[in-house]
Amino acid sequence: QVRLVESGGGLVQAGGSLRLSCAASMRTFSSYTMGWFRQAPGKEREFVAAMSWNGANTYYLDSAKGRFTISRDNAENTVYLQMNSLKPEDTAVYYCAAREGYVVCRRYEECDYWGQGTQVTVSS
Repeated sequence: QVRLVESGGGLVQAGGSLRLSCAASMRTFSSYTMGWFRQAPGKEREFVAAMSWNGANTYYLDSAKGRFTISRDNAENTVYLQMNSLKPEDTAVYYCAAREGYVVCRRYEECDYWGQGTQVTVSS
């Protein structure tokens, strides 16, 4: 019923930029909050960024503030994560997530739907 497909990951040097995209297939995109999580090998999946259904409210991992920007295009059913000034510690698989309603998910168990993930690798 709900399908999320991430793209835009890849290899980048420290200080570089990437823009991740998440194409969503669902009944009404604007009725979901959207977010991004990441997971490094051997570590727990952690919250990175989220946005309310109307884009009025955004939330970020502290280390991402000032570097990452989440946005969404409801007409295109797409959410983006612009990542600037990337650091090696940003290396992880990045996952797109969705939650029904107006409350964002900031923990794994709070999210209703997940994409397959896209790899981001930042070299020193």
